[in-house]
Amino acid sequence: MFELDLRSRLPIYEQLIEKLKELIITEVLKPDEQLPSVRVLAQQLTINPNTIQKAYRELERQGFIYTVKGKGNFVAPIIGSIHQEKLKKLKDELIKILSEAIYLGMNKEELVELITHVDHNIGGGKEK
Repeated sequence: MFELDLRSRLPIYEQLIEKLKELIITEVLKPDEQLPSVRVLAQQLTINPNTIQKAYRELERQGFIYTVKGKGNFVAPIIGSIHQEKLKKLKDELIKILSEAIYLGMNKEELVELITHVDHNIGGGKEK
């Protein structure tokens, strides 16, 4: 499914939360899709099942997954908060990319031209 960085300063359960959120936000994991069981995922990643359980509990608290007793954990249907989280992540990435582009010499007019080009292609050429 994915790999964790055991040398990272970020605790393993937080890495797991971020990886699963990313898979849910990018819709690699679809709404109502069953997640691997705690035991199976612990074996795949060779980490303590309690770590997986802690991550699943936090994801459930944040509304990304839900639990069906006796059945397992499932991806929660997408709601506004997940879209907001995705937008925030995209804005953060965009700020980094734009900062780098400006640092490398791209000017405001070139950036606006790119945005206009993308908007034109995505919007089918329709003026808003």
